[in-house]
Amino acid sequence: MSKWQFTKGLHEIGNGCWAYLLPDGSWGWNNTGLVTDGDSALLVDTLFDLKLTAEMLAEMRAAIPAAAEIDVLVNTHADGDHTFGNQLVEGARIIATQGTVDDFDRFDPAVLAKICANAEDYGVAGAFMKECFRPFDFSGITLTPPNEVFTGNLTVMVGEKKVELIEVGPAHSLGDALIHVPEDKVVYTGDILFTEGTPIAWYGPLARWIKACDTLLDMDVDTIVAGHGPISTKDDVRRMRDYLIYVTEQARSRYDAGMDYLSAAHDIDLGEYRDWNDAERVIVTVQTLYDDFDNAPERPTRAPIPYFAEMKALRDKLGRGPVHEAYCKAHGIDH
Repeated sequence: MSKWQFTKGLHEIGNGCWAYLLPDGSWGWNNTGLVTDGDSALLVDTLFDLKLTAEMLAEMRAAIPAAAEIDVLVNTHADGDHTFGNQLVEGARIIATQGTVDDFDRFDPAVLAKICANAEDYGVAGAFMKECFRPFDFSGITLTPPNEVFTGNLTVMVGEKKVELIEVGPAHSLGDALIHVPEDKVVYTGDILFTEGTPIAWYGPLARWIKACDTLLDMDVDTIVAGHGPISTKDDVRRMRDYLIYVTEQARSRYDAGMDYLSAAHDIDLGEYRDWNDAERVIVTVQTLYDDFDNAPERPTRAPIPYFAEMKALRDKLGRGPVHEAYCKAHGIDH
């Protein structure tokens, strides 16, 4: 059992490392991190809208003197729930992989706002996207991309503390990176790790994501801050890695049998993973696996709302309701 509660807000890991958590880790509710030494501070990711990011920064600055002026912001990847608040971290170096920079313009807050405001125009896909994203306010967001780019590995100094940025994408996204603080045995994973929730492979290849999990397991770390979900351990990495391997094997057998990706995703028995949050995301992961099996050199251009109608159908089949709202109500969380 984790010694940390999965509660909204700032959690001290120790020796100048912090995690900021947003339960329950479902669509858009991500985690961030803060690494400090002396007067220096490095922030790992921002949140999905300006209100949430402003709340986070205010809590950090009230509790941690070094957070008054954040020197470096690292984006683990380009997804909007990890980047839409970048504009509020004024004056910081913003660092990310080349893949993240290449992927950045794909996430347009104005498009999300339009779909959520006019969901009926987009059918089932629009309705499900609105269900997932209606707690968030996408107004006023100016996309603020990284201004420093790296490939491979990069070491950043935070005061006298060494922080290692490790490129492991494409995997979940085009540009995934791990943020490792070796002195403190802490790693921030971005969406390479979903804990107590179903991972989603927007990009792949899945084999590279599994390799990224192996990289985490080989690290000398005690504390792992997942992109979504509670503060974690290597046991959580192993569980998610097992899921990725299981879905890969199940999808491969159905691909070889000539089954299309959607039929395959519905046919796979999720077993012990059925009760993970957002189990319907297997739809996207199986489609990505089919691209892997086809040796697709590039991911095909998707519809404006990719897979949300298909995921909604599977969620209904699995008998899952709006999980995040139920969680918040049960735990008295007001977002």
